[in-house]
Amino acid sequence: MSNQQIAVFAGGCFWCTEPVFSQLKGVSKVVSGYIGGHTLNPSYKEICNGDTGHAEGIQINFDADQVSFETLLEVFFMSHDPTTLNRQGNDVGTQYRSAVFCQNTAQRDAVIKKISDLNAAHIFSAPIVTQISGADTFYPAEDYHQYYFEKNPSQPYCLAVAAPKKEKVRTKYSDLIKDLSQDA
Repeated sequence: MSNQQIAVFAGGCFWCTEPVFSQLKGVSKVVSGYIGGHTLNPSYKEICNGDTGHAEGIQINFDADQVSFETLLEVFFMSHDPTTLNRQGNDVGTQYRSAVFCQNTAQRDAVIKKISDLNAAHIFSAPIVTQISGADTFYPAEDYHQYYFEKNPSQPYCLAVAAPKKEKVRTKYSDLIKDLSQDA
């Protein structure tokens, strides 16, 4: 019997965050979508201007007996820049903010501890600005966004941004990868 849980992270464009987590052992599903805003049923076109308040995020279904929430947090913080407010590289706007949408008190406590530990260790050159929020309505993105990198590995943005993030995690956390024989 598995210990299925959900984690919801926002760390920039979901085209880049989804492939990072979908390759991890214990992760059964990653859904790209929108979270943390004030518009009901937002579309990609609506969130792109930043007016809906939503972040591009991913909802991760995982078996906590195979991969812990704390391990997912470690990968999350190391796979994006949590020190830039409303920005990841050239992607700028509130929809690209760094955020964790905690599903329960244990997740909230784990995020607070992880941020405190990373700041104390000076892992990053600036303080972490990741937003810590409670669970909120998660709206799955349009079908063409789901597993976008997997379907479009030669797309220029994927080659320039998503592929290096995925490879960084494959290298740094090789023991967490489902199948090392898959193409990077």
